[in-house]
Amino acid sequence: MGISRHRLKDGSEATIRPIAPEDKESLGVSFGQLSSGSRSRRFHSAPAGLSDRELGYLTEVDHHDHGALVAQRAATGEILGVARFVRSAGNPALAEVEIAVFDSAQRRGLGRALMHRLVERARQEGTTALTGIALAHNQPMFALLRGLGTTTTTRAGIGTVRLTVRLSIGDPVEDLALAA
Repeated sequence: MGISRHRLKDGSEATIRPIAPEDKESLGVSFGQLSSGSRSRRFHSAPAGLSDRELGYLTEVDHHDHGALVAQRAATGEILGVARFVRSAGNPALAEVEIAVFDSAQRRGLGRALMHRLVERARQEGTTALTGIALAHNQPMFALLRGLGTTTTTRAGIGTVRLTVRLSIGDPVEDLALAA
């Protein structure tokens, strides 16, 4: 998978590409700019920063069982978001999905673009279902996953739910366009 360009709702351009170990420093800087609300929605807590070990895990991926994409502002290279899947060791057709769009890029269509590319990549690896845990009030995440196919929701813990979506058979571009 190469680099793709996306025009966001505000007219700016973003590029989406596979994450690389060289992204550690930029990812750490961008993470530090997340609001506590965004950190809480994504991580279910509000950590102030990421350790070197966490940055290694997030950027040193095999792009097979653990795939990750980074979105950058085309003009500056600033990281705007990250999406990842981690395939289940017991059932490689199932993958845990995570997505974070940094505050400066929220509500501009970047989450949808990242998810489209991530689904495309996960399908190439044989994934037919995605799952993720979200805060019960994280409606943007619910809408994003529900737009991908038949979704089931179960309680995961206090204030959290697990969403599992069986990916539609159609083209992911069409799936997401219909959900918009």
